[in-house]
Amino acid sequence: MTYEEKGTWVYLVVTAATYLGYVVVMAARAGGDLAATPYVAPMLWSIGASVVLAVVVRIGVEAARPSDGHRADERDRGIDRHGEQVAAGVLGVGMVLPFALTMAGAPHFWIANAIYAVFALWAVVGASVKLVAYRRGF
Repeated sequence: MTYEEKGTWVYLVVTAATYLGYVVVMAARAGGDLAATPYVAPMLWSIGASVVLAVVVRIGVEAARPSDGHRADERDRGIDRHGEQVAAGVLGVGMVLPFALTMAGAPHFWIANAIYAVFALWAVVGASVKLVAYRRGF
């Protein structure tokens, strides 16, 4: 497994785990009206944890199972480009939801959570497309 592929696995797992953690925390905190649940701090903690965990886990994975090289080759760059192109389409289409919520005058809770969900989906789809390309060819 190449250095880039390991990093993509870490990114996928950490992003999915921190987003799901955020959803679990918000579901546990919700009393009745979900939109009235304080969301800013948990969201910021989730995003911050995602960044920190991605770095720490990547270092840990590399320390446990060192890669032969750390330079991306042409295949890695092509796979990255392909994954980012697919993910960009998901992001572009997905941002219609928070835009529509904003235009409809929805509470900030729903707009912010729609944005976060779309970004999480963008990251998961992009990483998944890259990993499929690594395994099946591209």
